[in-house]
Amino acid sequence: MKNIKFIALFLALFLALSGCSNDESNTTQTSQSNLYKTGDEIELTSIIGSKATIIRTESGFKLKDSDKILMLDIFGTYCAPCQKEAPHLMDFQLKNADKFMIIGLIHFEDISDEYVLENFSKKYNAYYFISNSKENSKIIDQALNDIGYNRALSIPFKVVLKDGKYQNLSDNLGGTTTQNKFYLGEVSTNTISQDIDKILNAN
Repeated sequence: MKNIKFIALFLALFLALSGCSNDESNTTQTSQSNLYKTGDEIELTSIIGSKATIIRTESGFKLKDSDKILMLDIFGTYCAPCQKEAPHLMDFQLKNADKFMIIGLIHFEDISDEYVLENFSKKYNAYYFISNSKENSKIIDQALNDIGYNRALSIPFKVVLKDGKYQNLSDNLGGTTTQNKFYLGEVSTNTISQDIDKILNAN
């Protein structure tokens, strides 16, 4: 009897843990029918009501009617590294507004715009474009699919695009890979700045 109870408890725990893992890794299991088509326009509204439209290109995204470098920042308001880097991202956005735009995509949360404004933007001086749209998950699915990222998603996670193409970025984790198509975890604005300069100089 004790063995049966132990096995039942183990299976329940396993299923509970698998559910959390599957929820997070589902972002890379999107069927092709759910992905965007080239030319699709996605209008996003920020938590303070401003608008931005991104266009699906053949292999990525770009800002409509703009040649600015686009950074998609996948984050959560509860995430400590996201909170820590928010004011630095804001400062970088202000200094580089003529050539760069960051769009923050809230993920793994079901919260109101008002909550984000009060508990993230105001608290961490994060007044760059933050989308709390239901479209976020689909954009994230598409981006992860585009770059072939097939691991469970951890945040913060960023991709950078120029002319609708994903750019090579410095390995901010200090591993053996010299170039990635993403930043995983907290990244310094110094690293971002160096990469943006390289991208601009290469085009």
